[in-house]
Amino acid sequence: MSVLSFEHVHVSQDGLPTLQDISMLLKAGDFVYLIGKTGSGKSTFFQSIYAELPIDAGQASVAGYSLNQLKSADIPYLRRKLGFVFQDFQLLTDRDVEKNLAFVLEATGHTDQAEIKSRIEAVLAQVGMSNAIHKRVHRLSGGEQQRICIARAILNNPVLLLADEPTGHLDPEVSLEIMQLFKQLNQQGTAIIMASHDYNTMRQVPGTIYKCEGGSIFPVDSL
Repeated sequence: MSVLSFEHVHVSQDGLPTLQDISMLLKAGDFVYLIGKTGSGKSTFFQSIYAELPIDAGQASVAGYSLNQLKSADIPYLRRKLGFVFQDFQLLTDRDVEKNLAFVLEATGHTDQAEIKSRIEAVLAQVGMSNAIHKRVHRLSGGEQQRICIARAILNNPVLLLADEPTGHLDPEVSLEIMQLFKQLNQQGTAIIMASHDYNTMRQVPGTIYKCEGGSIFPVDSL
């Protein structure tokens, strides 16, 4: 079963055609890099995946949901099957790591506090940040904050992880460490689409490269 299937998809933004005739198929364990200049449509593509923007034409499904027939009430359930990692972290800086992660679980319907605590401890161990559970976010380095972002993204065991320039603000050594985390998640079966300009770190983790240009998204052979 595919994690993502786009067949000749067209997407508009603000009433203007942005992406045209997009086709892509992802299965569990696939890793896709999305490259392209600012404004080329990478963000539009991501927004169409998590149903922020509607599909104008073509057929699209993500995590078992048809985007063509998706009801508003089903959008939160679709998004629970996705994980998001951002360049600018988007952590709540006024609270500690545990409360940041608990906020996400509670917002997605979890109520059992023992279960919440157990899940938080599990994902922090997975990203090597168990000792940071009670630390305030603003006291963490950039690399540590990005590890927390990855922990946050995998709280609900997503089938597809969307990462938007996740190493953009990190130095090269830390970037490589973060990429190894993504590699581990990918090897465990999580499909990943990563928008990136960081070609050095991209070379460390094999993946299929797609370029976003002129309203199209198409595979390319190399960087």
